[in-house]
Amino acid sequence: MPMKTRPTNQKLEHPLSQYIERYKQLDPQEVSARCGVAYDEKKQAFTVLVLSHPLKVSWPEFALTPIEPESCPKSLYTGEAQILIIRYLIKGRLAAYSGRFIAYREMPWAAVYDQNFQGRCIKRLAFTFGFRLEDFKRAAARLGGKPGPKGDVSADLPFLPDIIVRVAIWAGDDEFPPNSQILFSDNVSDAFSAEDAAVIGDVFISALKELSK
Repeated sequence: MPMKTRPTNQKLEHPLSQYIERYKQLDPQEVSARCGVAYDEKKQAFTVLVLSHPLKVSWPEFALTPIEPESCPKSLYTGEAQILIIRYLIKGRLAAYSGRFIAYREMPWAAVYDQNFQGRCIKRLAFTFGFRLEDFKRAAARLGGKPGPKGDVSADLPFLPDIIVRVAIWAGDDEFPPNSQILFSDNVSDAFSAEDAAVIGDVFISALKELSK
């Protein structure tokens, strides 16, 4: 049987309301320590830095809003990003980064979703920016990206301050289609599941597209 374009992902397709009920029961001090995010008791809100843009996450009533809305891409606080962030606060953990990067398929259980990830993120990234390298460089810089070591263009993007996504793009030409690579800092599996990591790809590619217009 051929693999579906996008496998059913029950965790991420649940309504946000199901996560909100669990979120209300959290101890914000425990979340702050586990996830490495600041919590302001007076404002009853976490501050989460996503791709160098500060987001306010209210507690116990969940709301994700940009602290600097004039410069923050909507992709970082709407749609899939809301579920990604609330799931991180519910069950993620920020672990030390050793300096090593891993491919998506090296994450636990990711082999099942790797074919999907290739089309959903790798090919999407390549064909979005494979003929627009300068647009990619400008957009990546606005997301806090630092030049990386691979590809015709490359950037190390801080999805969270200590969780880095290394993105490389090889330009297309008359003979060959564009290509890309996405790697994750090796602490990603402590913070996110394989399904969530695919959503990270969706979110940062959408943010790059917004900022490249």
